[in-house]
Amino acid sequence: MNLHEYQGKQILEQYGVNIQRGYVAETTEQALAAYHKIREQSGSDVAIVKAQIHAGGRGKGGGVQLVKNEDELQQVAGQILGMMLKTPQTPGGLDGAGKLVRKILIAEDAYKPDFDSCKEYYMSILMDRERKQNVIIYSTKGGMNIEQVAEESPELVHKEYIDPTLGMQGFQTRKIAFNLGLHGQAFKEMTKFVHKLYTAFVGSDASLFEINPCLHTGEDQIIAVDCKVTIDDNALFRHPDLAAMRDISEEDPTEVEAKKFGLNYVNLDGNVGCMVNGAGLAMATMDIIKLSGGEPANFLDVGGTADAERVEQAFRIILKDPSVEAILINIFGGIVRCDRVAQGVVDAYKNLGNINVPIIVRLQGTNADIAKKIIDESGLEVQSAILLQEAADKVAEVLRTVA
Repeated sequence: MNLHEYQGKQILEQYGVNIQRGYVAETTEQALAAYHKIREQSGSDVAIVKAQIHAGGRGKGGGVQLVKNEDELQQVAGQILGMMLKTPQTPGGLDGAGKLVRKILIAEDAYKPDFDSCKEYYMSILMDRERKQNVIIYSTKGGMNIEQVAEESPELVHKEYIDPTLGMQGFQTRKIAFNLGLHGQAFKEMTKFVHKLYTAFVGSDASLFEINPCLHTGEDQIIAVDCKVTIDDNALFRHPDLAAMRDISEEDPTEVEAKKFGLNYVNLDGNVGCMVNGAGLAMATMDIIKLSGGEPANFLDVGGTADAERVEQAFRIILKDPSVEAILINIFGGIVRCDRVAQGVVDAYKNLGNINVPIIVRLQGTNADIAKKIIDESGLEVQSAILLQEAADKVAEVLRTVA
């Protein structure tokens, strides 16, 4: 679950991490009130207006702007609120439709006492699944595309691996501060910052913390100026307060609908809709579709208790994608009986009506023979297959027909 910047900063602040202060607003009136608070707290007329969307690179699309007085604040807030912000990370990139900005963050100017005396770093925490350890990735080149830095100057990107059973050790926080070239008070502040940041990462069951930039101010303070936070969905039952932060307006509407019916769905860019039970089988199905000349249009796992209702809802969700030219249903009947799934396919086909997309069904396992008979005798334009390769070949054949 992705969070907005202002929500991520709320988590950091709870764990004592220094953040760039700010207040969220949904209207220009709220933005003006937030500006007054920031001006009173910071003693400066300068503030930053930041669009709140689930995408990076906001500044490149005009979603982050500096203001110096009330008039500029109202003008900029009015421009950003309601705009379709396009960044390299929004759907379709800079050439896409962009994302609607519903909220903005009015933040203090953290670059004190002057911009030139400040230094920007990059820092993130995530899990390295191969090593089964958490890793802190950091660099002296903050405020820019870290992927580009890693490609062009890999020696500037450092990694510190942390054994989750031992936790963050003091020598590791000092090593990070040393590699960033800090000394004196800034060195001490960075060690505290890293320790608290890691504690927040573990305590919130996050899968990603990204602080870019992590700012060394001219007053030797270390501040999280921006932050991107992703929470592990599987841990949300432990954090009802974090679960309440979910902003479904920022998520794919189809994926949101799928979650309501207990379906694991991820929208992709292909032309073959997939309906499978089990994540491993779903991945294998997507692979063989690609090897046969097609492109998966989605990842859809109906789970081990697929019934007629769930199959019908899965159909509805797949058919909402106009790029789908064929549907492959691949079910292994272990816990679930294949004949029930087959009946669900037939019922869904009849209930939905006017399905103009070819459907290939492969059902193997419990009562697979009965399931094949139900499909074959349904009188519907549904093709059955026994082998996975046979099903993939039929998908390739109907795609050639469509082309």
